[in-house]
Amino acid sequence: MALPTSYLTSVRNLPDIFAAIQGAQAPEKFTQSFLESLEFKSTADRLIIGMLKALGFLDDAGKPKDRYFRFLDQSQGAKVIAEAVRDTYQDLFKVNIKAHEMTKADVINKLKTLGQGQFSDSVLDKMAMTFTALVKLGDFQSTAPAASASTANPEDTQNNNQTHHKSANDPGSLKLGGLVYNIQIVLPESRDPAVYDALFQSLRRHLL
Repeated sequence: MALPTSYLTSVRNLPDIFAAIQGAQAPEKFTQSFLESLEFKSTADRLIIGMLKALGFLDDAGKPKDRYFRFLDQSQGAKVIAEAVRDTYQDLFKVNIKAHEMTKADVINKLKTLGQGQFSDSVLDKMAMTFTALVKLGDFQSTAPAASASTANPEDTQNNNQTHHKSANDPGSLKLGGLVYNIQIVLPESRDPAVYDALFQSLRRHLL
């Protein structure tokens, strides 16, 4: 199951914690002491360490991973969070590709189904609270997954088909066995029209 078992019991400081992380030099290991050096000392704040591991910012030992360092770029931070949320909550996004737009109540219902009774109502509430707080910090527009063939716009598919049909009948195209070859010809410099006539007659004879 691609759902994290980590969650926060309070998300009040979550935006400030991420902002503080982004404004500080990456530590060799992200420890409770480092978190306290950022002025987050409550018991609830400490749970962010497990959440950062679940999100792929830290490895199991607490060392920053590539995603952590990419997050430090303020122009990319929101995109990195969205990417991390999509990866971490894969099962939720499989149920609804716009899971980041769901209400907390909807998230609870989906988590309840996916968890198959594994989580208590209290835990489900905190997991949903954590998820909805995280998505508010992410840029999901820039990280939207590409539409698959099954979900593509029918009009786009029709336009693509029309484009392929047109190219197969263009003068510069050759269709063999269902494949379309586009041939480009570099003409020699000549003032004699007979040279070009002979060239095109030869092409017609051999290719068409």
